[in-house]
Amino acid sequence: MVRTIGVFDSGVGGLSVLQHIREALPEANLIYVADSGHVPYGGRSAVFIEARAMALTRFLLSQGAEAIVIACNTATAAAALPLRKQFSKIPFIGMEPAIKPAVAATKSNVVGVLATVGTLESARFAALLDKYGGKVKIVTQGCPGLVELVERGDLHSAEARRLVERYTAPLLEKGADTFILGCTHYPFLAPLIREVVGEEISLIDTGAAVARELKRRVDTELPPRVKLGVVGSETFHTSGAAERATLTMGQLWGKDVVVEVLPQAYS
Repeated sequence: MVRTIGVFDSGVGGLSVLQHIREALPEANLIYVADSGHVPYGGRSAVFIEARAMALTRFLLSQGAEAIVIACNTATAAAALPLRKQFSKIPFIGMEPAIKPAVAATKSNVVGVLATVGTLESARFAALLDKYGGKVKIVTQGCPGLVELVERGDLHSAEARRLVERYTAPLLEKGADTFILGCTHYPFLAPLIREVVGEEISLIDTGAAVARELKRRVDTELPPRVKLGVVGSETFHTSGAAERATLTMGQLWGKDVVVEVLPQAYS
């Protein structure tokens, strides 16, 4: 029997994490849900985000998911604890800004964080700052509009460059040599960010670390599965418009995909 893993995000950004999960678990069937009908989560209340996370989790479980990745920093901050309490037998793997590796990487002792306002204002982020930020200066920058760019598949336009320049400039001015990409949408903008800030700036995201943690927990907490030597499948769902999602998700995933609309009970 093939392992089944569920992954959800506020939109298409979690595909950056799904790519790492596919590499870590090549034989698993992956179910991805983009909550694009409600994107972005950054300006939403914690109560709203928790309700959406509960609904998306119930859908993934109905499709046979044995473990779930919350591929969204904002949703992790708002809903990881309630989800683990409500579905206590299911392994949940969340996201968090990579402050620890960024602190280890910086040479200027200044780390910049690009993230949604929701992530920056969360208690989870504050706790990470308390735990790891004492050794260096952490400079944060909320980035309204970047998630929406990625949702449109707009990764290289003049508007995208203008926003990236606006949000990275304060971090550069304060001497940051290491930037944390604190939202799963942002790795898709990494080539543009690299063009703007230059080669000497380190860009750090947590997708690979999340995939490693998922594999560790799957291997230790779930019943063993026979190794089949085959590549697992991917299925894609959205709470938004299927046509728009099909175009954008295919662009970001790197090949054509079929995207199904979530049943109304979960939308």
